[in-house]
Amino acid sequence: MLRPKIPTMPTPTGLSTPPAVVEPTAVVQHRPAPAAAAPTTSRPTVQLTPGAVVALVGGGTAVVLVVGAVLVSMLLAVAITGASVAVCALVIRSLIAAEAKRR
Repeated sequence: MLRPKIPTMPTPTGLSTPPAVVEPTAVVQHRPAPAAAAPTTSRPTVQLTPGAVVALVGGGTAVVLVVGAVLVSMLLAVAITGASVAVCALVIRSLIAAEAKRR
C-alpha cells in the first residue's frame, strides 16, 4: 500500500579536499623556573570566645531543627495526599460497582 521511499546516498559533487595529514610532533617538557617565595602576609587569626562557640552551636542546631521540621511536614503532606487519593479511589470504585449491580 504505502511504502516509504528510501533515499539513496548521493555521491558528492564538486571539489572535495583530501583529508589533512597529521604529522606527529615531539613532546617537549618545559620546567618552570622556581618561583620566588611569596611574602607572607600577617592575617589576624580568628579567635572564638566561649560565647561565640555557644552561639554557633545554637545557630546550627536551630537550622537543623527548622530544616527537619520542614522535611517532616512535607512528608506528612505527601502521606495525607496519598491517603485521600486512596479513599477517593475506593469511593469511586464502590459507586461504579453499585451502578453495575443495579443494571
